[in-house]
Amino acid sequence: MKHSEIRILVALAEGFEEIEALAPVDILRRAGYTVVLAGVGNLNITGAHGITVVCDTLIANAGVDYAAMLLPGGGKGSKNLAASWEVNEKMLLIANTDSIIAAICAAPAVVLGPAGLLEGHKAVCYPGAEANTPGFSFGTDRVCVDGNLVTARAAGCAIEFALAIVEKLSGPEAKETIGKAILFTA
Repeated sequence: MKHSEIRILVALAEGFEEIEALAPVDILRRAGYTVVLAGVGNLNITGAHGITVVCDTLIANAGVDYAAMLLPGGGKGSKNLAASWEVNEKMLLIANTDSIIAAICAAPAVVLGPAGLLEGHKAVCYPGAEANTPGFSFGTDRVCVDGNLVTARAAGCAIEFALAIVEKLSGPEAKETIGKAILFTA
């Protein structure tokens, strides 16, 4: 499959962490994937630090034919994702196709945990967000890949998180190529 045929859905809700959304979008587009930004309730979504992003479509109209779905964090953004019936529906349908579900910062604990997607997996989240998924033991690695679940702890892990998604989709050589091109060192 050509990289341009690999489609990735990025759900954006008011209050999302800009670095956690936009750094991965940049990396995934550099990898040649088709990245679709889907807004929750609006095409213009404003992040936690006042940056407004114009989405490609509304989450309700986004479909479910994707190789991966990415959920950026942010306290408010994660809560808004979790509160969206459309986000939860898309996420569960995409997860059931064995596609990648990727979440960063608070989103693993606030969105994935309550939806039941962490059961039987290892995952990480932003320190303090664990309370949103009682009974689940989160790890402390910067990025955690477990099966088709990719999670990361915070904005400072966004590039490493995106490169882990590239590796899952296209292998270690693709990850290394992009990492070298942007002078990324882990």
